[in-house]
Amino acid sequence: MSFFQANDPVFRTYVLGNAPVKQIATGFDWVEGPVWFGDAGCLLFSDIPNNRIHRWSPGAGMSVYREPSNFANGNTRDRQGRLVTCEHGTRGVTRTELDGSITVIADSFRGKRLNSPNDVVVKSDGSIWFSDPHYGIMTDYEGHRGEQELPCCVYRVDPDGRIEAMVTELQCPNGLAFSPDETRLYVADTGRMFHSDPQHICVFHVGSNGKLSGGEVFHAIDPGCADGIRIDTDGNLWSSAGDGVHCIAPDGHLVGKILVPEHVSNLCFGGRAKHQLFITATTSVYAISLNRRGMQHP
Repeated sequence: MSFFQANDPVFRTYVLGNAPVKQIATGFDWVEGPVWFGDAGCLLFSDIPNNRIHRWSPGAGMSVYREPSNFANGNTRDRQGRLVTCEHGTRGVTRTELDGSITVIADSFRGKRLNSPNDVVVKSDGSIWFSDPHYGIMTDYEGHRGEQELPCCVYRVDPDGRIEAMVTELQCPNGLAFSPDETRLYVADTGRMFHSDPQHICVFHVGSNGKLSGGEVFHAIDPGCADGIRIDTDGNLWSSAGDGVHCIAPDGHLVGKILVPEHVSNLCFGGRAKHQLFITATTSVYAISLNRRGMQHP
């Protein structure tokens, strides 16, 4: 079978004809938040409804990294290599220190509880940016049903702990990614739960003062919608979709697709040369080697 669909001839140089999409783990309920730890040679990812973070290592296979996980969703690493996690259960963002202790980065804004932090990225200046849609408090499936106290925003937490709402105009911001030069911030808007809001990826321009401008629609995924998104070293955006992973050029046009047999939620680059794409998709995790390298720090 073919694993690829080339919408632009250049996509054939991004993929390898003899590199299959491999299912490396399965049996979950809704997997999310993949993050690669190169120094430990492992992938961490969340199974949100089952309240666990799992670890997968080549050769060693699967193990449980954290249980309970506070219904963890998105994960990333900061510039010191520490795990940063969005938690539906605590309605906060935490950092796992190198000694294993856990620090709360943010769980409120102006005296009100956050909703259910979803995705998180760390900028080169050490600031932590996370999205805060309401999905984790709308039902008891991915957390605890609760009252929404704040609008759904994207927040920035500075190294000194100051928190600021940076994106306030989207319905439900979800996946986040910076361009390689950090002059663009891409935000997936997946719309409010139980509503038929427009779903698309928006792009914001990051000024020298750190402020955002713009916010125009960059691309609309079809079929499905953008959830998790990642960037390669040439600035191409790789997005989850209903039929797999879509590769989108910096000018917004669809370059091609990696076809996956389940609905994709998120993805990350990793492996020996950051040339492998790890894909979380409904009940399973998949991996494929590419002729691309992903932006990932450290």
